[in-house]
Amino acid sequence: MRLFNRPSPSEVETRSRILDAAQHLFARRGYNATTTRDLAKAAGVAEGTLFRHFENKKSILIEVATQGWVEILTDLLMELSAMGSYKAIAQVMRKRMLNFHHNADMMRVCFMEAQFHPELRDRIQTEVIDKMTDVAEAFFQTAMDRGVYRPMNAKVVARIFLGMFAIAGFSDMTVIDAHASAQDMQEMAEGLADIFLNGVLVKSTEGP
Repeated sequence: MRLFNRPSPSEVETRSRILDAAQHLFARRGYNATTTRDLAKAAGVAEGTLFRHFENKKSILIEVATQGWVEILTDLLMELSAMGSYKAIAQVMRKRMLNFHHNADMMRVCFMEAQFHPELRDRIQTEVIDKMTDVAEAFFQTAMDRGVYRPMNAKVVARIFLGMFAIAGFSDMTVIDAHASAQDMQEMAEGLADIFLNGVLVKSTEGP
């Protein structure tokens, strides 16, 4: 007898295969052009199996997007908490960049489909973006309170910080070449961190 209706390992593995297949196909063909038959074939399951795990194709789309963003949020929380200094933003940016390729399909699905599916957009906003913003805002507010960052609107700073990753994730070519080396990514991360922390204006020693 299974306690608390906990999914068996095989069910968890099947669900994961379905989501992986959906992420891959949605990113390349688009949601509308992908049939449930396509999904079942790519996942190596019977078409009826899809509907034992998900109510419909739309629920698969929403799960693909939200699960991926939850993983990103978890990683961001760990990275921010592990930072040895509030000035070490480059470390977080570099790790985010190294994960771009891993998250590319999921982010592509989000950008392509959120505009056509209000329920997907709303789910991402309430369960992911709002939470990520709250985490980043608390981080930057603490840094401001400790005098590391100058006093500003912490929510605005958080949105700008997270927006840098969102834009970069939309296309491998937006910020850095898809075939960039680890050294290239490090240089770009340090450049972004420098601009984020210090801006681009020359600090003038003269009066106004």
